[in-house]
Amino acid sequence: MSYTSNRTLLEKADLAIADLTAGGGILLPAQAQKFMRLLIKQSVLMQMATVVPMPAPKYQVSKIRFGSRILRPGKEGVALAQADRSRPDLSFLELDAQLFKAEVHLSDEVLEDNIERGELRQTILEMIAEAAGRDMEELVINGDKTSADPFLAVLDGVVKQSTSHVVDVAGGPLTKNILRDLLKSLPTEYLRDKKAMSYLTSVDADLEYRNSLAERATVGGDKFLEDDTPVLYSGVPVTPIPLFPDNLGAGNNQTVALLCNPKNVHVGIWRQIRLESFRDVSAGVLRIVATLRFDVKFADENGTAKAINIQL
Repeated sequence: MSYTSNRTLLEKADLAIADLTAGGGILLPAQAQKFMRLLIKQSVLMQMATVVPMPAPKYQVSKIRFGSRILRPGKEGVALAQADRSRPDLSFLELDAQLFKAEVHLSDEVLEDNIERGELRQTILEMIAEAAGRDMEELVINGDKTSADPFLAVLDGVVKQSTSHVVDVAGGPLTKNILRDLLKSLPTEYLRDKKAMSYLTSVDADLEYRNSLAERATVGGDKFLEDDTPVLYSGVPVTPIPLFPDNLGAGNNQTVALLCNPKNVHVGIWRQIRLESFRDVSAGVLRIVATLRFDVKFADENGTAKAINIQL
């Protein structure tokens, strides 16, 4: 390919990037929405969770519930006494989006190849969203403000946040008894809709539990050995999450399991996602800096239970 042809392709690439990063680099609402969809698509947990597009870096989500009995004995034509009237429990979930950046380098050769094949803007959005979605899920799960890893130390993830109902497996494997204990540890009010709940754990823990079921000399045991049959306990599915930790404990061979309604996990993403670019001519590289803010909180932490020290 001639120099002129290369130059023309790079100019087209620059125009495509300039279009994407117009307006100070802040993605247009439709572009930001598309980027969020791509982020969610790359994450197993975020596809199950409640993702909240935040209009500001700090955002309050209203919560309303009736935590106690509201029905009273009634008499025809007589209003309830003031003491018998019910008020909902009102509270707020505050999402405080933390800042994250990524710098992506695209060589001129990559730009040339992709501008010839089709929509470069789409390629860049998908590439950045794929990697960012994976990293977001890691932080949403494993974030810990006490971590030695600067990335994980930015905020607490769902594993760290779940503290109210903890079952210590003490180095044993994941068994049906552990799943039972997790259910029993939750207040009864959260078990009214068990079908909406899920056991979230690591891939290896799911495999070990599935293998224990397969050891039964029954038709039911065979299906867990031969097929990728969903595993249920008391109607609640066991869901393997690829980025759940599997290197905990002194021997780096333990994990955890969470029991919750995944919709109880709220991931807030600030709508103003920014992409900025500049070209390093001498290196023949286009540098794209992506900036986004997000946070994760349980809407109701009391509705979660956690099993710790699960041996793999």
